[in-house]
Amino acid sequence: MTETQFDVLIIGGGPGGYVSAIRAAQLGLKVCVVEKKHLGGICLNWGCIPTKALLR
Repeated sequence: MTETQFDVLIIGGGPGGYVSAIRAAQLGLKVCVVEKKHLGGICLNWGCIPTKALLR
């Protein structure tokens, strides 16, 4: 296994995590995001976004 170095480690790829990762990358930092399941978290994938309203 190789060792990789990052400037920033973000735990959780929810709404705050992935936005933070994008911003850190825009600032030129090398970013690692650790997420247990799906990027975007519950809010974007199942909860907060009214997907049924988008189908109409």
